[in-house]
This record gives sequence, structure tokens and C-alpha cells, in this order.
Amino acid sequence: MDHRVDRPDPDGATPRLETREAIDALYRDESRRVLATLIRLLGDFDLAEEALHDAFTAAVAQWPREGIPANPRSWLVSTGRFKAIDRMRRRARFDSAVGEMKVRLAEAERLASAPGRLEAGQRAVLDADGVEDDRLRLIFICCHPALSPEAEVALTLREVCDLTTEEIARAFLTSPTTIAQRIVRAKAKIRGARIPYEVPAPSELRERLGRVLQVIYLVFSEGYFASSGESVTRADLSGEAIRLGRLLFELLPDPETMGLLALMLLHDSRRLARASETGEVILLEEQNRSLWNQDQIREGSSLVTRALSSRSIGPYALQAAIAAVHAEATEAAATDWAEIVGLYDVLRRIDPSPVVELNRAAAIAMRDGPEAGLTLIDAILHRGELGEYHLAHAARAELLRRLGRTREARASFERAYELAEQEPERKLIRRRLAELG
Repeated sequence: MDHRVDRPDPDGATPRLETREAIDALYRDESRRVLATLIRLLGDFDLAEEALHDAFTAAVAQWPREGIPANPRSWLVSTGRFKAIDRMRRRARFDSAVGEMKVRLAEAERLASAPGRLEAGQRAVLDADGVEDDRLRLIFICCHPALSPEAEVALTLREVCDLTTEEIARAFLTSPTTIAQRIVRAKAKIRGARIPYEVPAPSELRERLGRVLQVIYLVFSEGYFASSGESVTRADLSGEAIRLGRLLFELLPDPETMGLLALMLLHDSRRLARASETGEVILLEEQNRSLWNQDQIREGSSLVTRALSSRSIGPYALQAAIAAVHAEATEAAATDWAEIVGLYDVLRRIDPSPVVELNRAAAIAMRDGPEAGLTLIDAILHRGELGEYHLAHAARAELLRRLGRTREARASFERAYELAEQEPERKLIRRRLAELG
């Protein structure tokens, strides 16, 4: 029996506006889960996307009259699947690859017609919070070795996180056309190579893990520090990345998986303190630490301890250890900068990058004084690295400001302002420029 939770009143008047708002909220919160399940059931990205839109279109037409189903997600999966079968039937009549289409159609119809099987299978998939989550499977297929790293990131952000091509392009400083082409090519590669929709076998899992961790952290980074726009953070993305990190940790409690989850929790613990009421970024040393989420700090710090006690320590565990040192300081002045510099020294050896060097330089400036940090940042910029990275110029400007070199500080702040795309950051830089007079 299809129990409904939003039935018409005795006069037959359905609260259409409330129902439409509920559908909109369901699309925001659940559409990626529905899509992931449809991709697994149908074996095709484009067909699943069409089925997803067909299902929501049907919901808009039916639910105001009939009421919202007790299990809306399951209803959407079932409706989308049958809509897709109808599409496949129509295409099979005209498609040149009729043999393949008939095989896929026969399998879809067999599963759909099995009494009770579809509903039970959906409940198992849709209600489980364990490692069999369809979005986790989707991440692994989006991060398949057959795809280029650029395609992996673009496909994951588009299909798992529902970012638009424009949002992805802004995040990675490229054009929407380029991102769209990457996504189209990635889907064609998955379809052409018949890449299975599954979590890899244990023998393949570790070599694929690094790619998956990178993509999850990129999703978190876009949520924790939005690349552009009016808001400092996007809680939906950072929350999704943490959820996926938990799923992956349950699947494979590797020190680096543990380290990534700890890193995301520790960073996210500061989210409420990172922006002012006017929407301006608040720097770490100026944040109200009473707003930090202590539950996330405790969980993240515990994971750091476990990760560092293992024989294999990787970049995510070390970054999480740095974040834990910040979290343990009750005030900015109590931060153990010597320990942070030591951790950056290790991180630079095992995972060297200009951004790691920049962060290490900032820590050295806090330990040894602004002149020491400025020398290191100037050397990085002199090599031509991070020249288009606004945070490098902002860090340089801040050290120049502390040294009283106002004219040079102003020039660096202005360069940072030119490169920054996020409005809250630009507000902070404007304030710094105003303070310089």
C-alpha cells in the first residue's frame, strides 16, 4: 500500500505551494542520491539524468493531487526507472545498436517485474548508511583510472555534488565550455570502456584510494571556502564531503582516510566563526573560539591520534595534525607555532608543493617574526610560483603591514584584491586597504 503523508483535505484542496516547496527541498537534499541509484540501476549517466528529471516532473504533476509518498526517494527511483524503461523501449525501435539496447531493456524489465523485488532492493539501497551507499560507488566510478584527473574532478563535482559547469569552472579557473567537454568525454569513456558501477575489489582499492581522497577533499574545500560568490562557505558541500569521508572510512579505515576525515572535521569545526555578520572573512587569529564546534574537534583530534600512531603517515594526516594544534589552542597567542612548523617540515618532505611552502612560511613568520616569513614568500613568488594565487599576495601584504612597509603592503593587497573572486575576501582586503590609509 502506498501510504501518503500529504493528503488532500475533505474539500479536495491540496496545499500545492507547500507540496511544491517540499519537492524543491527534496531535489536539493536527495536528487544526488536518487541519481546515483538510477545510474547503478540503468548503467548510463545520461539515461539516469533523464530519468531523474522525468521522476521529478511526475512528482510535480502528481503529488499536489495525490499527496507526498511516505518514502519519496524510493518513489522517485521507481518512477524514474520505469520512465527510463519506456525511453529504452522507444529507442530500441530506432537505435542502430538494437542488440545492445534490447539486452539492457530485457534486464531492466526483468528486475522491474519481479514482485516485491524492486521495492525491497530500493529500501536496502536507499535506507542504508553503510558502505553500500550508491554515492560512494558513484565516486569510485568517477575516479576510475581510465579517466584523466581533470575529468575525475569535474565529473564528481557535477554528478555527485550537483555543481553547475559554471561553478566548477570558477573553482578551477577555466571556462564552462572546457568543463562541459571534460564531462561529456568522461561519460563517453565510462560507457565505451564498460566501466562497472561498483566499489573496487580489495586488490584495486588502495591504488584508487588516492584519487578518491583528492576528489572528496576538493569537494570539501569548495564548501569550506567557496571559490567565488557572496558566501564564505557552502555548508551543503562541506557536509556532503564529510559524509562521504565517513563512508569511505568505514569501507577502508586507512590512516590517510582517517586523516582526511579528521582534517575535514577540524576545519569544519570553525565554520560558524569564519564570517562576520556583514559577510566578511574572519581570520583564524581573530575568530571567536567559543563558536568552534567542540564535538567535531574532539572527534577530529581522536582520529589524528589514531592516524599518527600508524606506521604509514601521509599528507592528510599531517595536515589534520596541524589543524589539531590550532584547535587545541584556547586563544591565538597560545598556538604552538614551533610544533606547526615542525609538522610542515615533514609535510614538505613527503608532499612538496608551493602552497605547502606558503603555509610553512606563514607559520615561520608567527614563530620567528614577519621578516623571516617574508623572505620565504618572496622566494616562492620570485620562482614564478603562485603568482596568480591571491592568498600568496595577501600573506605577503600582511607581513609587510606588520613590518610597517605601508606602500609595499598596499601594492600587495591591491594585487590580492585583483585576483580574489570571493566577495567576503574582497571585503576583508578592502578593510585592510582602508586601515593603511
